[in-house]
Amino acid sequence: MTGTRLAAELRELRARTGLSMAALAGRTTYSKSSWERYLNGKTLPPRQAVQDLCRIAHEPEGRYLALWEIAEAEWSGRAADAGTPVTKRRRRAPFAVLGAVLLAGAVTATLVLLPGDDGSESTASPSPTSPRCRGTACEGQDPMHMGCGKGPATLAEHRTASGAWVALRYSKACGASWGRMWSTRVGDRLEVDAGGPTRGRRIEDGIDAESYVYTPMTATSPGATVRACFRPADGRPECVDARAR
Repeated sequence: MTGTRLAAELRELRARTGLSMAALAGRTTYSKSSWERYLNGKTLPPRQAVQDLCRIAHEPEGRYLALWEIAEAEWSGRAADAGTPVTKRRRRAPFAVLGAVLLAGAVTATLVLLPGDDGSESTASPSPTSPRCRGTACEGQDPMHMGCGKGPATLAEHRTASGAWVALRYSKACGASWGRMWSTRVGDRLEVDAGGPTRGRRIEDGIDAESYVYTPMTATSPGATVRACFRPADGRPECVDARAR
């Protein structure tokens, strides 16, 4: 799997820095135990962790981020098969538009839930890849760093007028949802809320524009309505609604 290759590449990169795990933790916001999981391939590292390691090693991050994108797709079950590379412009998943209204200048579409991986929760002792937060403890956290990005449900997916794609993601195990965008432009912004704080992320540069970019998580109860609003650098905002279940 690409995740194994990514871990091997990151181990080699860390070796080149000459830093111990503890020293690497001291140079980043991630703990020594987190780095051990990332570099052993037990947990997919957050995108920011890959960028941080590249920065410390003075290594261009493009190739490593490309590996991360494919590994993240495999990790969350989005890759069609193990031999098929995942591109940023994926086939549009089917969804039904129930209605559209003009609301506060934003185009709003209410969407039916898309099928997702919704297996029963395990009662066994947590594994290294088990979620590290739930509910309000996930508020504002990175879904990948907290282990919520493994097998989430895609509540809705929408192609905007500017050509960018927006997806609403939900983890029942974590009790949280977040937004994902790709094929974007610098200055685009995605915001997500589920009745609580609004969480957002802006496309800051060309690397962001060529990658999957995630918002922080917002706590989401089963049955809650989740809204994602895409605000392009220029153009009219577009919002999508979906119900978590």
